[in-house]
Amino acid sequence: MNRTEIEEKVKDFLIEDFEIDEDKIRPEARLKEDLEIDSLDFVDIIVIVDKCFGFRLKAEEMAGVDTLAQFCDYIENKVN
Repeated sequence: MNRTEIEEKVKDFLIEDFEIDEDKIRPEARLKEDLEIDSLDFVDIIVIVDKCFGFRLKAEEMAGVDTLAQFCDYIENKVN
């Protein structure tokens, strides 16, 4: 799966499942501050990522992930 496909899937589930305005979804957007994703949302994201990308997110690996670009980097490293 290439980077564009990953970014598209992430964008789709952020819009569909979390009702985030498409204008807010930018690579530099901070997950918590800009996209307002809280700890309960991360539980849902774990399930969605498992379904979409075939692996489970690990909280300890996500510790340094602050922006949407870093989140997509993390997914890209896991799936490739």
